[in-house]
Amino acid sequence: MRRQLTVLLAVLLAVSAFAPAAAGQSNDGGESTVDCEFPLEVTDATGETITLEEAPESVVALQPSDAQTVFEIGAEDRLVGMPDNPATSDLELGDRTAVTDNYQLVPERVVDLDPDLVLAANATETQNVEQLRNAGLTVYQFDDAESLDDVRDNVLTTGELTGECDGAEETVDWMDEQLEIVETALEDAERPLAYYAMGDGYTAGTGTFIHEAMTTAGVENVAERAGIEDYGTINAETVVDENPDWIIHPDDREEPPVHQSVQATTAYQDGNVLAIDANQISQPAPGIVDAIVNIVETVHPDAYEQASDELEAGAESDDGSDDDASGESAIPGFGVAAALVAVLAVSGIVARRR
Repeated sequence: MRRQLTVLLAVLLAVSAFAPAAAGQSNDGGESTVDCEFPLEVTDATGETITLEEAPESVVALQPSDAQTVFEIGAEDRLVGMPDNPATSDLELGDRTAVTDNYQLVPERVVDLDPDLVLAANATETQNVEQLRNAGLTVYQFDDAESLDDVRDNVLTTGELTGECDGAEETVDWMDEQLEIVETALEDAERPLAYYAMGDGYTAGTGTFIHEAMTTAGVENVAERAGIEDYGTINAETVVDENPDWIIHPDDREEPPVHQSVQATTAYQDGNVLAIDANQISQPAPGIVDAIVNIVETVHPDAYEQASDELEAGAESDDGSDDDASGESAIPGFGVAAALVAVLAVSGIVARRR
């Protein structure tokens, strides 16, 4: 259902993108553009300026989000080292070197690989970054991702650094297409209260990409009501008093990681407990969009189904059956041949992500 809707919306977006262009108008709004030109000089989150004379032939990802992004943009053929732990269980290690022992980074393994570029998400410890730089390696450390825009920026930056700009732009465009589906589905929807349980009382407050993912998915975050910023602990009594309609948690635990008293809430009593793929919801990488869609499909199924039906009906009405005798599309500036090209292009994008 989700992938079908993605294709349908993508076709409609392709139609709208081509129409003004064919009419001689520019179409420069909303599209992400990056330039893969080398030599490349950039400054990272630590203030370090690094220079790449040419596109790197070997790359190491220090964190799961780095690895996920590299795979998503199609630069995995240059990935020679990555973490090997449950957070990368959906990525293929293959003959790549595991640069971790479970979740613990082993800097010596990275040094031994002597990569052209090391990608380090903000979660990387400063001492590890310094150790790798002292060994002569080029390390780019990303800013802390506090929003979906930050995730987009990280994707585009990874594309520039690896010389995979096309893949990065394609990935960001896919993210935006998915989020437009969500926006359409939630246009008139009410927003139930939700508690995001990370375990040991921790939750995601305002100023985090997880909080924005939840609000984008059409729920109100209990942590915001409680005044929690960043990642912090929330009192179980506060959760019970707020009485959320939903409990959402990463699926890396067999049971919902909530205090026993929270079992008295409406969410728990009604069975409104949603386990989300931990590798999607917990990492500032493109997979966060899949987590958002999962929440919408579960919490707002009727709205999502309605959006699907409307988009499908729109796609069927634009299939060329209403064209006039000249063979021109009912949409100005978008002929049958161009429509076919757009559909094929979109299909290729979706197929690549399977």
